[in-house]
Amino acid sequence: MTLAMTPDEREAFLAGVHVGVLAVEEAGRGPLTVPVWYAYEPGGTVNVITDGESLKARRLRDAGRCSLCAQSEEPPYRYVSVEGPVTEDEHTVDPDERRAMAHRYLGAEIGARPTSPNSSGNCPRPSRRGTGGGSSGWW
Repeated sequence: MTLAMTPDEREAFLAGVHVGVLAVEEAGRGPLTVPVWYAYEPGGTVNVITDGESLKARRLRDAGRCSLCAQSEEPPYRYVSVEGPVTEDEHTVDPDERRAMAHRYLGAEIGARPTSPNSSGNCPRPSRRGTGGGSSGWW
């Protein structure tokens, strides 16, 4: 059984609900690697909402590029990795957008609770993608 995914399968997997692992360069040390909630529509950008003054947001601005890996937690283990430039949106994220992200990960009841009004959007636009189970090359 091969774990390699077709392009359509990769797009669908990345659009699914997975906690992503965001990695961004941090000068003089290993990359900053943090779990994140994200939203993705096939063919679009990977949208991450974060406090605009957080370490994560500052590193994204400084580096201008990042990687994100989304994986399944159940066998057969599968993943999709994306890498690309960051497009930052400095506006305060609309409460409906924050609520939609919370609903995506927490469900309607818990996701309806108030969220931070100081969030900004950071959107890596994937330029390279990897997929598989175990090791895999970029596609």
